[in-house]
Amino acid sequence: MDARSRVLILGTMPSVASLERKQYYGHKRNQFWPMIFTLMDKPPEEAYDRRIAFALQQGIAIWDVVASCVRPGSLDSHIRDVIPNNFDGFFESWPGLRRVFFNGASALQLFKRHVGLAVLKDLPFTLLPSTSPAYTLPFEQKLQAWVQVKIELEKEM
Repeated sequence: MDARSRVLILGTMPSVASLERKQYYGHKRNQFWPMIFTLMDKPPEEAYDRRIAFALQQGIAIWDVVASCVRPGSLDSHIRDVIPNNFDGFFESWPGLRRVFFNGASALQLFKRHVGLAVLKDLPFTLLPSTSPAYTLPFEQKLQAWVQVKIELEKEM
């Protein structure tokens, strides 16, 4: 996240593969990075640091609702004993944010349960279909919803 960030995309908690790789959306079959690059009409970067730099250049910040939890495996449905990330004052610290996008229903549900929508104040939010390989909606159908990210970013141009 940096001063260019206009949208925040919140996931739940990194998968086992993502944690092992120390990368957001590090699972090979997660559609997050292909989604972001497709939205921006750019070929995907392979290097993780270049992916992050690209997202930031576009005005996209990435974070998770959950700081720590107990979860055998990678399924969001198995998350328990949640400690959320510290959102107290977070949105006030980043006044350039214009919208929050939740990457899947589990991210929104966890946010509501463990953080509360009141912390968003007047910041609008949108639920998007999960890019997880466990959510089997075809890529093109997910893309139709995810185009809202690009529309939001283009409002600033």
